[in-house]
Amino acid sequence: MFRSLKKTLLASIVGAALFVPSSVYAGEKYSFGKAATAEEIAGWDIDIRPDGKGLPNGGGSVEDGEVLYEQLCATCHGLFGEGEARWPVLAGGLGTLTEERPTKTVGSYWPYASTLYDYIRRAMPFTAPRSLTNEQTYQLTAYVLYLNELVDEDFVLTHENLAQIQMPNKDGFFVDPRPDVKNIRCMKDCDDPSRMKIEGTLKGITPVGHFIEGADAPAASHEGQEDLEREKAHARKAALTGEEVQEEAVPEAVQLSDKAIAGKETFDNACKVCHGSGIAGSPKLGDIEAWAPRVKQDLAVLVEHAIKGFSGASGIMPPKGGRVDLSDQQVEEAVNYMVESSK
Repeated sequence: MFRSLKKTLLASIVGAALFVPSSVYAGEKYSFGKAATAEEIAGWDIDIRPDGKGLPNGGGSVEDGEVLYEQLCATCHGLFGEGEARWPVLAGGLGTLTEERPTKTVGSYWPYASTLYDYIRRAMPFTAPRSLTNEQTYQLTAYVLYLNELVDEDFVLTHENLAQIQMPNKDGFFVDPRPDVKNIRCMKDCDDPSRMKIEGTLKGITPVGHFIEGADAPAASHEGQEDLEREKAHARKAALTGEEVQEEAVPEAVQLSDKAIAGKETFDNACKVCHGSGIAGSPKLGDIEAWAPRVKQDLAVLVEHAIKGFSGASGIMPPKGGRVDLSDQQVEEAVNYMVESSK
């Protein structure tokens, strides 16, 4: 009897020791970190299931979503979800999935409306993910559904009705029956790691160093692909006309003011996504011809447009480019950087 009790107690002690959370154990072992609290874990546990499980209480209307969409989304996705430059098209594309180049949109491809909410809340706006409130996310989700003619213009999306919306392509997916296989790692024609340059088009968001310089792949970088396509266009024109291919002149380095230098970081992190490629009519950095009529204006006017937003014949500019977290001073410095770099 005594020996049995002793074994039971020993087993309980060993079991309790093994049941200590690994994070606590790791923290004690390496003297760093701490166990995550329930509130911290809840902050990361934001996934939304196809049946709507995980949706926060609340809602948002198509009408409110249209206003917010034009402020935060239209510069990349177009006023009607038609897409700008290489940024994704959001609406249309029905019946194209069997074509050689299908147009994958929310209406033509997306399987569940609930995961649209999940994606917007998790990843949008592109330059400031996780900055939207739950109400704003409902509003934008409702408006994107409206753009795809899945709800009416007076529709109000809520946590109770979102999962009931049937997406056109919900039955277009299947479980891949192919088994997992082991592939042989390719080690031919590898690039020299010492020559590879790692950089980001937006710091930490879109790394482009995974590809060998000059790779003909849109994913390498927007700018790199545009440069490559421009070179190919020149070569095609030269082949047709017999002209020699003229190399583009390298612009001379510009002397920037202290305020402009201070604005470069804001430009790289917030403005470059549009002004680096000319999305929605935004003048590209260094494009002297495009900036010339703007430079003629008073600088204070440009700063005011950048802070409060602007809509004109040449395009639209949401307040602070959609980065409402930026201070007025940061926006002013970024404007100075773009103007001085484009004279």
